[in-house]
Amino acid sequence: MNHQPATSSAARGTALLTDHYELTMLQASLRSGAADRRAVFEVFARHLPHGRRYGVVAGTGRLLDAVERFRFGPADLEFLGGAGIVDEPTLAFLESYRFGGNIWGYPEGDCYFPGSPILVVEGTFAEAVLLETVTLSILNHDCAIASAASRMVTAAGDRPLIEMGSRRTHERAAVASARAAYIAGFASTSNLRARYEHGIPSAGTSAHAFTLVHDSERHAFVTQLEALGKGTTLLVDTYDVPRAVRTAVEVAGHDLGAVRIDSGDLPVLARQVRVLLDELGSEHTRIILTGDLDEYSIAALGAVPVDGYGVGTSLVTGSGAPTAALVYKLVARASSSPEDGTEDVLEPVAKRSVGKPGRGGRKWAVRHRDQQGTALSERISLSPPEPGPLDRDLLVPLVTDGRIVGPTGFPGVEAARARHQEALAELPPYALQLSRGYPAIPTVFEPDGTES
Repeated sequence: MNHQPATSSAARGTALLTDHYELTMLQASLRSGAADRRAVFEVFARHLPHGRRYGVVAGTGRLLDAVERFRFGPADLEFLGGAGIVDEPTLAFLESYRFGGNIWGYPEGDCYFPGSPILVVEGTFAEAVLLETVTLSILNHDCAIASAASRMVTAAGDRPLIEMGSRRTHERAAVASARAAYIAGFASTSNLRARYEHGIPSAGTSAHAFTLVHDSERHAFVTQLEALGKGTTLLVDTYDVPRAVRTAVEVAGHDLGAVRIDSGDLPVLARQVRVLLDELGSEHTRIILTGDLDEYSIAALGAVPVDGYGVGTSLVTGSGAPTAALVYKLVARASSSPEDGTEDVLEPVAKRSVGKPGRGGRKWAVRHRDQQGTALSERISLSPPEPGPLDRDLLVPLVTDGRIVGPTGFPGVEAARARHQEALAELPPYALQLSRGYPAIPTVFEPDGTES
């Protein structure tokens, strides 16, 4: 598959993809002197969407690209100064801004649970706080989409899924959704921009408008076959499904690739079409179902003789959970002054508000597994762990001293896709059930051992 680099429009700076208060905090901290304090922020979810048993990390590659392009250009600075958003000293700081700290994170494609520190950002307060909004914007969206997509892939079993939700979301969210879905196991996307930017396989044939613009359904089918070959997929529910199937086989022969059904009682129609195709000698013609599918309807179609699904609206809206509810919180900061000339000691900090308490201190995480390699718990500690022979370290370096070291681009997407399959394989079978339940494994915070 040919993969093209992103265009200049996709390579614009990302610094203004932020909230106003990030810059007002920066200005105030520059005045107080706190801007230069070393600080650690963490991204985590206090809970999973109701009834979900695991989440999927996605968007990391996109985030690394955004961090690398997080620059305040002349036009950005002119806007900020002209609008009176920040003062001159802050503009001078922003002009030379480059993130020079360290970022660790769960590898893209891995699974996470409540309290999992899926991203750890260390730098000065000034450089780290500016990344909050863009980080949450990317990860909240992509993790939500990937988490929903993973459930759909599980429900589909060995039947392939095509992502086709571009017309149901923002045009840029459509590209990100296709990427997240592919990481979670979708086979392809309808979105060409996703193929261009991320190398994701694309697919598509025709809509009802193509049939309607021709003088007859037969004429439409003949034209499509002439243009695209017998391996194409003919849409057979514009008028009368049985009649359309007979016409499709008449004009294509027994080598017709597939038929697609997009409306009606899908289980009943699919069974009828399978019987009809077999009677007409087209035993190898596949049946593809589309039309407002989600993981539950896909699971319900498990016993129906179909060969694949197309999913749109439910996928790009996270199947009822359009955000992963991730937060970006300060968990440690340097003491006000160095001790004995040495580097400042990082002190744990956490909010204590009712309903949203935090856990202070920079975290490390391992996935504790049994002899068979099945995950037992997510173990979070305040010091570097000593993993046992069956444990798996979860945090990997993504940015070191401002330099991107984590995977990006199409190789990163492929690696994340493979990693997700490995991560799912180590979860207990309970994790893959679609019925409402609790997180598949508990999150255990060391050394007190309390569960989240």
